[in-house]
Amino acid sequence: MAASEAEIRTALTWESGEHPPQDRNTWAWLWEAIQGDFNDNRSTGQIAFDAAISMVPLVDQVCDVRDLIANCKGIAQSKEGEDDTWKWVGLALTLIGLFPSLGSLVKGVLKIFFLFLRKYGGGQTAKAVDDAMTWVITLIRKREVQKYLRVHKVDEVFKWLADQIRVVRGQVRAYALRTAFDKGISTLKGLLDKVTWMPVVGDKARKTLEQVQAVRKKADEMISPAIKPVQAMLDRIIWRLDYESALQRSGIVDAHNVHFRGTLPEARAITLMRTTEPLPSWLSKGTEVKWTEQDVKKGREIVARKNKGEDKWPELNDKNIASFHSMKAIEVKGPAKFYRVTSPGNGAMGDCWVPEDVWVNIMNSPDPKAAWRKYLAVWPDWNPDSQFVVMEVPAGQTIKAWRGPAASQVKDIKKNLDAHLEGGWDQVVFKVEKHEFDTTRYFMNSEAKLQPPGLTRAEWAALPEDKQAAYIGIREQINHPHIRGPFDTNWGVTDFDAQLNDARIGIPALPGQLTNR
Repeated sequence: MAASEAEIRTALTWESGEHPPQDRNTWAWLWEAIQGDFNDNRSTGQIAFDAAISMVPLVDQVCDVRDLIANCKGIAQSKEGEDDTWKWVGLALTLIGLFPSLGSLVKGVLKIFFLFLRKYGGGQTAKAVDDAMTWVITLIRKREVQKYLRVHKVDEVFKWLADQIRVVRGQVRAYALRTAFDKGISTLKGLLDKVTWMPVVGDKARKTLEQVQAVRKKADEMISPAIKPVQAMLDRIIWRLDYESALQRSGIVDAHNVHFRGTLPEARAITLMRTTEPLPSWLSKGTEVKWTEQDVKKGREIVARKNKGEDKWPELNDKNIASFHSMKAIEVKGPAKFYRVTSPGNGAMGDCWVPEDVWVNIMNSPDPKAAWRKYLAVWPDWNPDSQFVVMEVPAGQTIKAWRGPAASQVKDIKKNLDAHLEGGWDQVVFKVEKHEFDTTRYFMNSEAKLQPPGLTRAEWAALPEDKQAAYIGIREQINHPHIRGPFDTNWGVTDFDAQLNDARIGIPALPGQLTNR
């Protein structure tokens, strides 16, 4: 590391907050700085400060070396037989900060997330990431960060951060982490060369370097088991940033009440699936399926056996049972979240939900909409995909539900569609009275606009079937206290180019079309 003594003093003043006299030995001061350990109980100011130093390269190097030494010290002090996987995870988090492609702001944001992840431990990743988000926002609001965003022409900062961290996540491999480790050792040597000549301090510095190098030798074997939990943490960070981005663009208003067409009629959907070239990526050729429908009789027996005792799981209808390839009873203890893809003309209500881990996989897919349709087997005539809602299970509450892989879907042979939806990713089914979820209002289906005041669900249901077709349902109000949304999926409102001719996008300014959070 080529740096003058004056630059080192400036960096250490920034890092330590001290303004020592000029006669203080710079290199002894440097040694004290890099001998520091992680402080998991930092104050509010320290949290924001620790991230902001990523904007100052030389200071950042001092802190990287300090954290590397602290990680290696912890690993070296592990007792024989002790499971030190979490310590290697902590080291991997530090090594990610040494990736050469990491921009200074992204590094600062990751510093905050990683601080909370270290503090909370491996079993509380979701809580750690959620709690860190407050300080990420604090960092983003800083004047120097806002200037950085303007210079780099970043408009949607949370989406931009999520995309940047997706790139980082793709680089988290054993080779890249070992390379970063070697880079960190090289930086450490550059710093320690300044103090090895000093009495007492020099000997300690050499021993510290030897300790770090000894851990590096173990890294060839021990770093690989840390990769999967680190990737899971990054997945959660990416999801949280995407979620924050969705909150920023969640208001959906159109005062002109232009006509909205969302769900495709089945005949039109089949025609488009049959004729579209190339085939949509979510649709698989042929009718041979991997995830066959669960036998309804067997499913009823599973439900009956589970409900023999006092604890009762939700009763399932035949359609619920057949939507699974297989299923098991689960208890979900809050805090937890479930997700449901919907549209302005589709309620927040429904039996089928996406568990949080599967939603993370969907959102981290190259094409999230295609992944949702393909692996949860949702036909375009069943459900549009322009919005989503979140069911939050509060801490202290438990939901009894059924979980299992979604069955593959094939249209009736009479429909003449030689294609299927693959399925195979887990869905969750639980029952809540539908009126508790939302209310829907039905508007006259005119070409010009949605004619107010509309009909209630009961009024619409009382009409003859041929009269019902003259109306279109629009979600009027989300009633359930723990359902958040609707949020924009940012996937668009159509699945086929030809469908654009059928869609006029605009919805009335009803409460159920405006985010409630």
